[in-house]
Amino acid sequence: MAHKVALINMKGGVGKSTLAANLAWAIASAPWHMNVLVIDLDPQFNCSQYLVGVRRIESIISDGRPTIWDIFEQNTVVPGMTDSTFDVWETITRVYHSRNNENYIDLIPSRLELSHSLRNPTDKAQLLRRAVDVMEQDYDIVLIDCAPTESVLTTAAYLVAEHLLIPVRPEFLSTIGLPLLEQSLNEFASRYPGESPEILGLVFNAISGYSPEETTSRTEVQRVARRSGWPVFDTEIGFSRSFPKSAREGQPVFRTSYVRYSTARRFHQFAREFAERIDL
Repeated sequence: MAHKVALINMKGGVGKSTLAANLAWAIASAPWHMNVLVIDLDPQFNCSQYLVGVRRIESIISDGRPTIWDIFEQNTVVPGMTDSTFDVWETITRVYHSRNNENYIDLIPSRLELSHSLRNPTDKAQLLRRAVDVMEQDYDIVLIDCAPTESVLTTAAYLVAEHLLIPVRPEFLSTIGLPLLEQSLNEFASRYPGESPEILGLVFNAISGYSPEETTSRTEVQRVARRSGWPVFDTEIGFSRSFPKSAREGQPVFRTSYVRYSTARRFHQFAREFAERIDL
């Protein structure tokens, strides 16, 4: 059984997609050499573009290849989508594989049309879990990049995930998404008793070193976390222009050209703490 982790925050702009992509690379690399499946559950599909590039995503869509959208719409007839009898394995796009093919990163890409699934959410929440149940034996870990709004996609992520990883940027209004997330989880628990994922922890992301604002915001987030009983990661991920550069180069941040040693080291440190928390 694969470890299944959803990256979520009800506030946008906290770096979920960037974190998901780089975490996938870190886990597929030394010292773990594990097989990773990334599921892009955000209609903006930033994680998909980060992992395989804009042109490849455009090619997948123009060629009519199944995506996460097809998983949610497989029981309906929608113009522009593939046949409803498609095999869920057809949604897989290979991102990376080692030279000996012993480990790899796969992606179920998203597309803008996924937002259409929100218009008629009836009986769709279980569809992602059914797909993952079929595929998870081929992976050591499944990472789900969630959209920053409450919807059937959120419920689908909760039904799949064992753990939630919550990225937070220490800036003004940094806590705005946390009470919304807590409310979302409480509502889910009441609707699906015994199904609630565990909070793996909050991780401070894109730390810039601007002490006055970040110190105040960090204190506010930690107060909310303590009240909710949510752990906070010891490792914080610093801001670096190497992250958008890595997306352009199609590489993880720690393999990006001219990346600072401190940036790569800090991300590996976070990946190790993450792996320890889910017992990889």
